[in-house]
Amino acid sequence: MKHQLTHFAIHIEDIERAKKFYNGVFDWGFNSYGPDDFAQITAGGSGDGPPIGALQSRKYSAISDKIMGFECTIGVENLDECIDKVLQNGGNLLMPKTTIPFVGYIAKFLDTEGNLFCAMQYDQAAK
Repeated sequence: MKHQLTHFAIHIEDIERAKKFYNGVFDWGFNSYGPDDFAQITAGGSGDGPPIGALQSRKYSAISDKIMGFECTIGVENLDECIDKVLQNGGNLLMPKTTIPFVGYIAKFLDTEGNLFCAMQYDQAAK
């Protein structure tokens, strides 16, 4: 499916508390990735499964309101084109195109209904 959901983020206050909860409920594992207040969520309690999402501090939110829910990312082939389409269709750019080394390029938006979402152009060569 073109433009499928590829990632979600759960905004948290306490990463260890969140890890314990989600491991206990869903048997998710976690890998450290970057700062101490960010962890990849993996399928399978060992942490060896494929990444499916992230636990991340609320400080990484693109909006000041406390997000209660999951921040989802849609995979796109060309992020610059996606940014243009979001703006042409009444959305707002909250975080400009940003590089995540060895993952790709991400931007964050508000849709016309005030919902936060992300678009990601995956590129393992990104630096």
